Parts: sequence; structure tokens; C-alpha cells
Amino acid sequence: MDDYMPSRYQLLGRIGEGVHGVVVKARDLQSDGKIVAIKKLSLRTKFGVVSLNTIREIRALQHCCCDNVLELLDMYPDLAGMSLVFEYMPHTLYSKLKDEENPLSRTTVRRYMAMLLRGLAYLHGVHLMHRDIKPANLLIDRHDALKIADFGLARIYTDPRHRTADRPYSPQVATRWYRAPEILWGCQRYGPSIDLWASGAVFAEMLRGVPLFAGATDIEQLALVVRTLGTPNLKDWPEVRSLPDYNKIRFPNSRGERWEDIFPSCTTRNEIGLVDGLVRYNPVKRLTAEEVCTVRCGSPLSSVPPGSMFYPPAKV
Repeated sequence: MDDYMPSRYQLLGRIGEGVHGVVVKARDLQSDGKIVAIKKLSLRTKFGVVSLNTIREIRALQHCCCDNVLELLDMYPDLAGMSLVFEYMPHTLYSKLKDEENPLSRTTVRRYMAMLLRGLAYLHGVHLMHRDIKPANLLIDRHDALKIADFGLARIYTDPRHRTADRPYSPQVATRWYRAPEILWGCQRYGPSIDLWASGAVFAEMLRGVPLFAGATDIEQLALVVRTLGTPNLKDWPEVRSLPDYNKIRFPNSRGERWEDIFPSCTTRNEIGLVDGLVRYNPVKRLTAEEVCTVRCGSPLSSVPPGSMFYPPAKV
């Protein structure tokens, strides 16, 4: 897919290759030699039909303007499809978490989480579900700012005030370790709260250094969630009984684990509180990004010191 590139871009090499296309590094000769990343996407699937994921990603990016969402700088057609030009981001949160020689400080963890939530608050404010929040899709620039990327699974939803949807969506979204339980049980009417579950799992991973739920299959993933959170309380989440696959899978009754037994001893009560507010069974009872980005007195997140936006746990 390296067959065409406008003269303004000087190819520097390939960065990587994924499911949705090839990413190359280039120099923008019309922008003082700025380094950019160019994602080359095919407009058709292997079956010859138009790729809806590609169209959705382009449409989503064209309408986004937020410091914590990766900005689309330019786009151009090539012989295989479309190429999207972005600011070059040298790191992902995934690569940061894998760097054992330079572990993330608690201040950095809180700052990254604040930026992730700001980005999600913006996306949900413009009626957009990301549907694939995970460390590999959270990019870090040279100034150590986190930005949400990869909108191939993003979808517009009807009303940002509603946490569940009035139209069906595919349950085959999100990477398994960050997939909300309602989706694992086959739910097709969900809302932006699935992004908040994923963000809670990401935050927990930053705090612990290892993933919160790392199932090898969907059933094992659910088993880990049930073992950790306990068997769903039907009074707290009555809708769980109506999920398509709920009665197909039975797990031993579990009282769940205490959050304070799962996290390192240095984890603060407020940090555990934020995980508790996001990693909840009932999607309606999960905190929204907007709620977390505004402290209880109503001050914007950007004006408060790191950590003060986190809520104390409901139960520890």
C-alpha cells in the first residue's frame, strides 16, 4: 500500500501493520518538516465490499476537535483506498505499560486517566461511542499528552443523556479484556457506558501494572468478572436477566473480592473509588466521563490538582 504519496510527504519508513491497514512515518515538507504518521486504509474489504469501518473512522475523525482525541491533519486517496495523516505519536499507553525499566508514576497515571476521561467526555458529548478503548489505542505524544485514536469501531448514538441505546448495535466490539459485561452477555442495546467500563479497566491496569480481567475466551472473561465483582445482584441490575446469553452460561455464586485486596497497598481510597464507579455491572449506574471530569463542587477537571477528581469508593 506504499504505492502513492503526495510530494509534500517524504516517506521515512513503516511503523506497523494491523487489521485495518499499514501505518508509515513521513516528513511533512510543507509544515517545517513536521513528522507525521500516515495510516493507509483500504476502502474495500477482502470480499470486495465497501469497508464500513473505514468510512466510519473517516467520518468520526472529520468531526472531532479535542486536545485528547487524535487530530486528522490531512487525507488523500491512493490506489488502494484512503490515506489519513496524523501527528506522529511516538508511544502508546500499551508500550508505556510494557516498559518495566520506566514504570509509570502515580502522578502520571492520574494525569493519563484525566486526559482519557476528558477525551471520552468530548466524544460522548458529540454522540460518539468509541467502542474500542484499550491501551494500544491510547497514544502518547512527545509532550506526554494522551490522545484517543483508532475510530474504526466508533458509532454515533442517539442521545448523550441516555446510557443505553434505543437501537441495536453489534456485540462484537471492544477488545475482550476491556469488554463490558453486558456485551459479553450478548447485549445489542448499549450506550457510551461501555467506554466507561473500558476506561475503568484501563485505569485499574495502570494502577496494578497488569490487566484487571485477562480472559482467554469470552466465557473465561465473564468468569473473571463474576469472581471479582461477585454474582450480579438482580435488585441492582434487573435487566441482566433479559440479556440474550445470560441464561446460557452459569457460574458458581461468588461474593466477589474487595478492591483493596486487588490493588497495591499504595493505591489511594480515591483511586479505588474511581475504579469502583466505572467498573460496575449496571451500565446506568456507572459514572459518566462528564461526571468524573467535574468535581462535586462543579469545578472543571482542568482546574483541580491531580487525584482530586476521583470519587471515594461506594464499597471497599
